[in-house]
Amino acid sequence: MKFSKLPISKELKKGLTEIGFDEMFPIQEKAIPPMLEGRDVIGQAKTGTGKTAAFGVPMIQLIDPSKGVVQGLVLAPTRELAQQITEDINDFAKHTKVRATAVYGGVSIDKQFIELKRGPAIIVGTPGRIIDHLNRGTLNLRDVKILVLDEADNMLDMGFVDDIEYILKRTPKEKQVSLWSATIDDRTMNISSRYMRDAEFVNVSRDEIGLTTIKQHHILVNEHEKEETLKRIIDFYKIDRCIIFCRMKIGVDDLHAVLSRAGYNVEAIHGNFTQARRQQVLDGFKQGKFSIMIATELAARGLDIDDVPWIINYDIPLDPNMYFHRVGRTARAGKPGNAITLVTPEEEVELERIKAMTKIPIYKLTLPPSFLF
Repeated sequence: MKFSKLPISKELKKGLTEIGFDEMFPIQEKAIPPMLEGRDVIGQAKTGTGKTAAFGVPMIQLIDPSKGVVQGLVLAPTRELAQQITEDINDFAKHTKVRATAVYGGVSIDKQFIELKRGPAIIVGTPGRIIDHLNRGTLNLRDVKILVLDEADNMLDMGFVDDIEYILKRTPKEKQVSLWSATIDDRTMNISSRYMRDAEFVNVSRDEIGLTTIKQHHILVNEHEKEETLKRIIDFYKIDRCIIFCRMKIGVDDLHAVLSRAGYNVEAIHGNFTQARRQQVLDGFKQGKFSIMIATELAARGLDIDDVPWIINYDIPLDPNMYFHRVGRTARAGKPGNAITLVTPEEEVELERIKAMTKIPIYKLTLPPSFLF
């Protein structure tokens, strides 16, 4: 099913088209229609990716931005995930008047005060900082009509159950709720039984990821060493055709500047580019006008490129399913491919989640020139 066939606004369709969203992933095809009808949904996705669009598209469509109040709330376990969800939703809603704002701990709260005063329709945040704003009176949730619990199992693992309850009790009783989790257990079902009404269960079973023709490796590296490590990889392997993935648009821009200054033949692509500019970069890469393309996950969603021998994950994806979507860009049509992921010590848990989803080994490498495939 195509996004263009959904009963959503032409502005929302335009935003989705511009970032390359054409056919829906299975989780989107199963979850979006009932959510557009106002149904509660419990989503368990183990294949493909696209949770953010699965709940983000209905949320954008059902919200009335003219009211100037918070109508959508997304709870996420980590700052990084909250940032990513916010960026994705704003990309989807680019041509609508709906805007999302992220609130999370670990940064100055003053800037968030300013953002909240602008009246965003959607708030994406970590439970602790959401509660902080509630207690300060800088955020109220009395007009929330759609609530999303993303990575519910991770939030529960991190001890957020009381915080989630606190927040849920400060939202209207009548609202649409969706809960998203890699695993559905007694804890998640307990929450759903008390805060959801006749929820529709959406499950996409996972087939074993068969990436047997891709040589997959990871390198443990400190954050401040990533730029130099990346350049050493490119030089050592004499890489002349490669896609490098970053999580955030600002990361794409920063890395593009770094590699350009270092003399590499590189271009960037992400959701802030116009459709014409995205197509120009894409065509240039296909035609071999430059050798390295840096992209966000969202931009990568719509890319159709064959014969890419190298994929480098400069940032490990937070959604393990996205890892397979990224590396699946190589080793097409029976050709061999290589994938290298840079992993900081803090991100090793993300690597383990990816490893748990495949029987294909992801080998550990040391820095070149001391390793060979």
